[in-house]
Amino acid sequence: MTTQVVVVGSGYAGAGAVKAFEDEVGSGEAELTWVSEHDYHLVLHEVHRAIRNPSVEEKITIPVGEIMSDHAEFIEDRVVDVDVDERVVETEDGTTVDYDYLLLAVGSTTAFFGIEGLKENAHQLKGLEDARAIHEDVREAAANATRSDPAQVVVGGAGLSGIQVAGEVAEYRDDHRAPMDIILVEGLDEIFPGNDPQVQGALRKRLEAADVDVRTGDFISEADGDAVYLGGDEDEDPDALPFDVLVWTGGVTGHEELGGVGVDRDERSNRVVAESDFTTSDDRVFAIGDTALIDQGDDVAPPTAQAAWQAAEVAGENLVRAARGAPLKSWRHDDMGTVISVGEKAVAHDVIGVPVTTFGGAPAKLLKKTIATRWIAKVASTGRGISAFGDM
Repeated sequence: MTTQVVVVGSGYAGAGAVKAFEDEVGSGEAELTWVSEHDYHLVLHEVHRAIRNPSVEEKITIPVGEIMSDHAEFIEDRVVDVDVDERVVETEDGTTVDYDYLLLAVGSTTAFFGIEGLKENAHQLKGLEDARAIHEDVREAAANATRSDPAQVVVGGAGLSGIQVAGEVAEYRDDHRAPMDIILVEGLDEIFPGNDPQVQGALRKRLEAADVDVRTGDFISEADGDAVYLGGDEDEDPDALPFDVLVWTGGVTGHEELGGVGVDRDERSNRVVAESDFTTSDDRVFAIGDTALIDQGDDVAPPTAQAAWQAAEVAGENLVRAARGAPLKSWRHDDMGTVISVGEKAVAHDVIGVPVTTFGGAPAKLLKKTIATRWIAKVASTGRGISAFGDM
């Protein structure tokens, strides 16, 4: 009987693994079933572009049919349970899919860290629907604002996503001459926490040049429908920061549905524990991307698009190797550098092969466009990649 391989998720890890699997598998070696709640792959690291300009959606969504072969089966549904004893995946509509080998690549969800009122009152940015909702709320807030009473847009968390969201909202404000204040709030003392001070300074400079009010060193302690509250302790009330639009980008955690899967997880982050070959505590279940904490020796792989791209190539091949009964390959993340957009501008840092540590301007902007274009061309086609270049 042909080996049954199931891949769950259509993000970078899932789409990349499907592509790599089909490039490697021989005729009759294994049959692939791809399951995802969306029938497209989203170029997530560019989804912030849709906040300013929703028409970019068609450039950053790739139908699954352009990625997988005609020999594979696709099921559009959300996975709600995995029975590792029976080797069965169950979807929301009751469909069951048997597997011999399973790859979990469902990504992550937003971590709210138990902050009271934050989840109920903040947008997140994990998909197209989120970008659309942010765009509509920003548009409505701008329409109802005046020069004497500008709209207040608060972005919580100044990591990569928060910086890019603030930059896009600033571009929207400028494009529409909207009366709007944009405040980027970070609880730690620097934006892009944990990174080189040189790139932190370059990003802050561009945010401030875009008239984004950057506030660091005060954590959001609470939120309601009108304001977020910064700081505060037993002796002092928190400071209220009113908002018309609130976006939270402060961290990632595993999906709740993984809680019932019979593989070891990290209790704090709810992410699956995986070895460097992507195997879990169940040797028939693999995990990759933001879904997993992938062992890298002294640390785990970072939850970035770049890491997911790299890992997907090896994971796809390992699924074929598992079907063949061959030894699996180990993977090590190779950091190629970081490129972050701030509206129409960009900052690049520690890019392999570039003698300058941190740079901006046209070279950084071109590099950002090229990275997105190259990924789209890789999983879909060169023509689709070239078509998307101008909007990245």
